[in-house]
Amino acid sequence: MDISRMHRIRQGKPARPGRLARTAAATTALCLLGGVGSAYAYWTAAGLGSGSATNGTMQTVTVDALVPGDTLQSSLVPGGSADVVLRITNPNPHGVAIHSVTARGPITADTGHPGCAPTGVTFTPAQMTSTAIAANTSVLLTLPGAASMSTASPSACQGAQFTIPVTLEVRK
Repeated sequence: MDISRMHRIRQGKPARPGRLARTAAATTALCLLGGVGSAYAYWTAAGLGSGSATNGTMQTVTVDALVPGDTLQSSLVPGGSADVVLRITNPNPHGVAIHSVTARGPITADTGHPGCAPTGVTFTPAQMTSTAIAANTSVLLTLPGAASMSTASPSACQGAQFTIPVTLEVRK
């Protein structure tokens, strides 16, 4: 027997070109399909559990106009306007935001000025941005030029303090 022939028999047949590429492609395809199946199983798996939450009731945010200790920044005169200062108290254990202030009824003068009717005072707050109020705090909110007095207001209104009922839109 020829040595070169024996050498070829021991080594086996030479690999065909392209077979390695097809084998690699098939292996890659199987790995990809296996990965897709795993991902599908991960995203479609069902589970059980429990949880709980409570929804508390928001306490009323209060508003007072000029309480003792607050300082008036401007005076209301016939034909002019003045700032309206509100003391807003948030008794909630979480912060709130004031989104708007609107008039809620007729404006009246204090009891020491019974002849001041009609007052001729109007309330027109400017558009405001949301104002945050922290939990369990009080803040002063100034509405610049929100109160106006007509030149037709009676003289009996001189020195009067006016009650301007307002409604606040408050959100958590």
